[in-house]
Amino acid sequence: MRITSTSCICPVLVCLCFVQRCYGAAHHGSIKVTRNQTKHIEGETEVHHRPKRGWVWNQFFVLEEHMGPDPQYVGKLHSNSDKGDGSVKYILTGEGAGTIFIIDDTTGDIHSTKSLDREQKTHYVLHAQAIDRRTNKPLEPESEFIIKVQDINDNAPKFTDGPYIVTVPEMSEMGTSVLQVTATDADDPTYGNSARVVYSILQGQPYFSVDPKTGVIRTALHNMDREAREHYSVVIQAKDMAGQVGGLSGSTTVNITLTDVNDNPPRFPQKHYQLYVPESAQVGSAVGKIKANDADTGSNADMKYTIINGDGSGVFSISTDKETREGILSLKKPLNYEKKKSYTLNIEGANTHLDFRFSHLGPFKDVTMLKIIVGDVDEPPLFTMPSYVMEVYENAKIGTAVGTVMAHDPDTANSLVRYFIEHNTEEDRYFTIDASTGTIKTAKIFDREEMPWYNITVAASEIDNPELVTHVPVGVRILDVNDNPPELARDYDVVVCENAKPGQVIQTITATDKDNSANGARFHFSLEEGLSLNPNFTLRDNEDNTASILTRRKRYSRSTQDIYYLPVLISDGGVPPLSSSSTLTIRVCACERDGRVRTCHTEAFLSSAGLSTGALIAILLCVVILLAIVVLFVTLRRSKKEPLIISEEDVRENVVTYDDEGGGEEDTEAFDITALRNPSAAEELKYRRDVRPEVKPVCRHHLSSSLDSIDVQEFIKQRLAEADQDPSVPPYDSLQTYAYEGHRSEAGSISSLDSATTHSDQDYNYLGDWGPEFKKLAELYGEIESERTT
Repeated sequence: MRITSTSCICPVLVCLCFVQRCYGAAHHGSIKVTRNQTKHIEGETEVHHRPKRGWVWNQFFVLEEHMGPDPQYVGKLHSNSDKGDGSVKYILTGEGAGTIFIIDDTTGDIHSTKSLDREQKTHYVLHAQAIDRRTNKPLEPESEFIIKVQDINDNAPKFTDGPYIVTVPEMSEMGTSVLQVTATDADDPTYGNSARVVYSILQGQPYFSVDPKTGVIRTALHNMDREAREHYSVVIQAKDMAGQVGGLSGSTTVNITLTDVNDNPPRFPQKHYQLYVPESAQVGSAVGKIKANDADTGSNADMKYTIINGDGSGVFSISTDKETREGILSLKKPLNYEKKKSYTLNIEGANTHLDFRFSHLGPFKDVTMLKIIVGDVDEPPLFTMPSYVMEVYENAKIGTAVGTVMAHDPDTANSLVRYFIEHNTEEDRYFTIDASTGTIKTAKIFDREEMPWYNITVAASEIDNPELVTHVPVGVRILDVNDNPPELARDYDVVVCENAKPGQVIQTITATDKDNSANGARFHFSLEEGLSLNPNFTLRDNEDNTASILTRRKRYSRSTQDIYYLPVLISDGGVPPLSSSSTLTIRVCACERDGRVRTCHTEAFLSSAGLSTGALIAILLCVVILLAIVVLFVTLRRSKKEPLIISEEDVRENVVTYDDEGGGEEDTEAFDITALRNPSAAEELKYRRDVRPEVKPVCRHHLSSSLDSIDVQEFIKQRLAEADQDPSVPPYDSLQTYAYEGHRSEAGSISSLDSATTHSDQDYNYLGDWGPEFKKLAELYGEIESERTT
């Protein structure tokens, strides 16, 4: 019979009691093997039963961290087959067998030889077996049992995430949750109170508290002020054994920082301030700073400054420096100590981010008064005007007064001022100035038509302090006087037609004047006085600064007079008026009926002959072409040279021209026909008659042998290269003729030029293999061959 115990202690005890009652030999921590005996009952025959054997056992327990000098007793294995004579041998196998756990193979006692740690391994699985020592046969089947390591409180609680850093807003309500801390205990939480942790606060009271069960940290005071204290260090303890005496503990630190809220209004350290600003301060520059203190930080301390009233609100402005939170006072208008010596400003500083939860703490702004004292400085002279414009007439004498500039010392001392012209340009040297009075005079005679305007710079300085200088621009306009007579606006080409009528306008003229419109805008035209009345032309003043030339008679003749001269008198409207005389040249021309000019002057003789302008141009063009042809012909005659080839049998000079069908090969006897078939025939070197070679010509007879197999294109390239390298060729381009038929055709030459010397019975059947192009020829020669055979 096999009885298996559970893994808890109480069932083990029940099992042990059951074993003790049944067998009387079992005890706690032992395993007993019982062997069934065969009973003999009187009056009955002996009955043999199959013996039953089995392990009666439970779980073994061993305490962890055993530190005794002797091995710790674990338990005992016992089989009911064991008679105590040592015939039974107990064997232990499994986890830790032989190293951690040893067994007495005779008695079955199990001991632990090492100190065990439950946190490293909670139990060990082993196997027990009883065998016959003599036969080594198992008396019982192998069975499995467990040795559990019983926990003791040997591990203190630990805060694995500490130390902690946390924040909480200042002025928070009491009981506000800050952080929850958690401690872990490595001991067995199912056994006893070894892992039952209780939290407590060791440091940080009375500001914070901790829940003993959950570890939640909370604020313990009302209205904790960051400005009073910002950082707190809280120590939390975790103790096992439910906090009882003898329990182990661990601690951690929680660093708590109060974050800022806007609970402090800004305040100026003083209610009255005073600032000194010199009157020489530049407009737009910063002249001072002011700051209101705020105990808050970050955006809660952001400030905005404004000038709410005061007599200097229009002279000064204030802005806020975001980094330093200071009010920067700047100058909007220039200061003048002599006019106003002080200003008063009321400046307000207010928070820009408000928290309405703390509005009861008062208005989050403050006001202070700032008095600005204007400092007196020695200022440079001040001109009465920012710029001056003066005028002077042209042609004025040197030393003529142009105008006067004035400057004074703005300080109370009222020092004397001296004037001078800064000679930065050449124009500044055209004027002088009186150092005491500031009167500007001319230093040259000006011509308005040359330069109508001058710009100079006048400087003024105090006699007591010459380093303080003020500059002012002065513009001088040169006024016009009527010193230029009028004249014709341009050179007019006046033409009158031969068929003109009396009173006909042939030209409209106008005039110009270098003077400005005040002295030359109105012009008067007339014919010169003192001359007899002109019978041919007259002048009419249009009274709009133009005049018209009119004819006084009809029909003008070029043959009689082709040019007329008309003197014209022009006067302006200046004071005094100026005048000038100009002469107009009037040409007589032949005109079409519609008034278009056809010809004038020197073309008259052509016109009488009836030649037009187009005909004259054609004649001139023909003359030019003839002259060009003559020049070209003369040039070619002079450049004509001797023939380049001295051979009298040159094939190019023996070509016979005839206009009949001829008699066949007999016509070719006039020249050597082999020159057309064999390029080597033309390879003989020819010398020029007019040029004597300076070097010996290159021999080329070795090339003739390869001409029969050379390509036409390659053949021409060789001849071109030889002509380029030959020193005896003419120094100008020449014509190269190559009578080469080529030999690319598979049929060869079919010319009849060589037929006179050929008499053979050739078979022309191969013509049929050359394709359809030679079909007719093959049929023709086939008939001839058949007739010859016949």
